[in-house]
Amino acid sequence: MLESMLPLVLALSMQKPNDLYSETLRPQFHFTAQKGWINDPNGLVYAKGEYHLFFQHDPNDVNGAHKFWGHAVSKDLVHWKELPEAIEPDALGDIWSGSAVVDPLDTAHLGKGALICMYTAAGGTNDESKGQPFTQCLSYSLDGRTFTKFVGNPVLGHLEGGNRDPKLNWYEPKKEWVLALYLDGNRYGLFSSQNLRSWTQLQTVDMPNASECPDFFEVPLDGDKKKMKWVFWGASGYYRVGSFDGTTFKPETDSIRSDYGNTAYAAQTFYSEPKGRRVQITWLNGSVFPGCAWNQQLGFPTEMKLVSTPQGPRLTFEPVDKIKILRKAKIEADSNGNYAAKSGLIDIEGRFNTASSFSLSVNGTAITYDAAKDTLQALGKEVAGISGLQAGTRINDSRHVELRILADRVSIEIYAQHGLVNMPLYVLPTSNERGVRVTGSAERLDVYELKSAW
Repeated sequence: MLESMLPLVLALSMQKPNDLYSETLRPQFHFTAQKGWINDPNGLVYAKGEYHLFFQHDPNDVNGAHKFWGHAVSKDLVHWKELPEAIEPDALGDIWSGSAVVDPLDTAHLGKGALICMYTAAGGTNDESKGQPFTQCLSYSLDGRTFTKFVGNPVLGHLEGGNRDPKLNWYEPKKEWVLALYLDGNRYGLFSSQNLRSWTQLQTVDMPNASECPDFFEVPLDGDKKKMKWVFWGASGYYRVGSFDGTTFKPETDSIRSDYGNTAYAAQTFYSEPKGRRVQITWLNGSVFPGCAWNQQLGFPTEMKLVSTPQGPRLTFEPVDKIKILRKAKIEADSNGNYAAKSGLIDIEGRFNTASSFSLSVNGTAITYDAAKDTLQALGKEVAGISGLQAGTRINDSRHVELRILADRVSIEIYAQHGLVNMPLYVLPTSNERGVRVTGSAERLDVYELKSAW
């Protein structure tokens, strides 16, 4: 497979970087690597005026045989510049998922303000590492471009199973680092450290319906910083809300589903986000690009909030506001109620009454609301009880469906009820239809064509 693609890979490698992003299937505002395979977003961190996006990357194979940490940076979460590989495989194994932090107090004694990455060395995944177990390691940088592996790796030895995917956070009251780590099955471990080198296990956390790639972060309930809650997240998109005192996470909810689409896995939030927001990027898994020199894509960054609902606290997901810098002029409907967008790059904001059914065709993909069943459906995926999803006073009644939709060349991301419904979709085009067609009456519908972020 790879040998048959080498002429294409070599031809693309000689193109100018901007030309690489003009191919027919290339997403125009979702991150893809210039070539090769990508999957989990890793090490999401803001440092020295830049957002850093590391990601599982195999630059030599579209099927992801071996994993490096790829690297890209952005000033605005929309325009990304891909940089050389940050961390490469070694005798401890391929470089699997992990996270990154900034160390302004130099707790790790690797340099004040160092950008420190913690990753899983996946023993046995390359010829050099045969016989090695999965362990956790550090790599650091003082300039955000060149990375050095810590000489004392691994900093956390093998514990059990395929233990992996370390997610770091800082717990200010104790001036300690906190680590969430996948152990085995549906079990995760929480650990603490004062120097990122020596770790003490605090507890085991059970996460039904989840496995791998934990995230563990604090977020205010309804925007009130006096009501801070902790969220424990698993790769499959299930999460639990609770409290954390630096030693014990106490869940206050069951495991809650966060998305209803046909794609999304191994999401991670940014550390040290400058505006105090909780911004997340996910892997849109299963996004296959036939005949292309790259494979898979990442979701558009979303801002997450925790809101009160009649069902209890729930996370909401909405695209970061900077997507609006890509908007061209607002598209007006023709006499048949159609909105033409030849590029297929679309941003939609709409409001519909739940008294009657409606549907939108977005680049040929039907998104429908069934008033009798009170369901929202697309590509065979369905969300029930839309009108009952009320976030405190954000929706004053149950008579409306609020929609936000982003469409790129091979994806459609649907956010409903102010982000309480999150439905990311991988959509491989099967027709030349581009734009929006509406069946039914909208109380408000604003459609914008977007320009490329590249």
